[in-house]
Amino acid sequence: MEQNDFLKKFFAGLFFILCLGLVAVVVFVIGVEKGLTQPKFHMTVVFSKVGGLTVGAPVRLSGVTVGTVRDIGFLDKEIAGRDVEVKLNLYSKYQKQLFKSVKFAIITEGVLGQKILEITTSPGFRRTDLTRTVIGVDPLDVQNLTETFGDAAGSLLETSKSINEMIREIKDVSGSTKRLLNRLEQRVIDGNLFKVF
Repeated sequence: MEQNDFLKKFFAGLFFILCLGLVAVVVFVIGVEKGLTQPKFHMTVVFSKVGGLTVGAPVRLSGVTVGTVRDIGFLDKEIAGRDVEVKLNLYSKYQKQLFKSVKFAIITEGVLGQKILEITTSPGFRRTDLTRTVIGVDPLDVQNLTETFGDAAGSLLETSKSINEMIREIKDVSGSTKRLLNRLEQRVIDGNLFKVF
């Protein structure tokens, strides 16, 4: 009986250790896939607003994920009118391509509107130092866009009303002109165009 209890406990412990090992392997594989084991370097980009960008958001270069957003915070002193600092973890293997980085912009991706940081490069551009703070392009503000569209729609409505009023006046002038021409035509036909009495 004691040997039976010992075997049960032994197999339960063995099963527990195997499960822990399996969990460790899965975490390691996911970590490797997500780039946790790859060597990285850091860059800092400043914005006036980040428009919903979150820590852990992907950083992409030509559609390739080259890193993640490490931290977002406020600066004590503005740099070029921008006071929000975004720190990036970028994979060292993409360092060569990042020397050609021209523009860092926050864009919306997908149907759900996930915010990502997109890097645009230019072959003719060469950045001298990747550790220096970069000025980013602020995201498109949907609130301002809707206000602009609203203002444009209001202006278009006013223009439409003015055009309708002009068309109405042209119709009135056209009707009066037609009546006058009909009277003149009738007088010509009757032969008394120049008769006053």
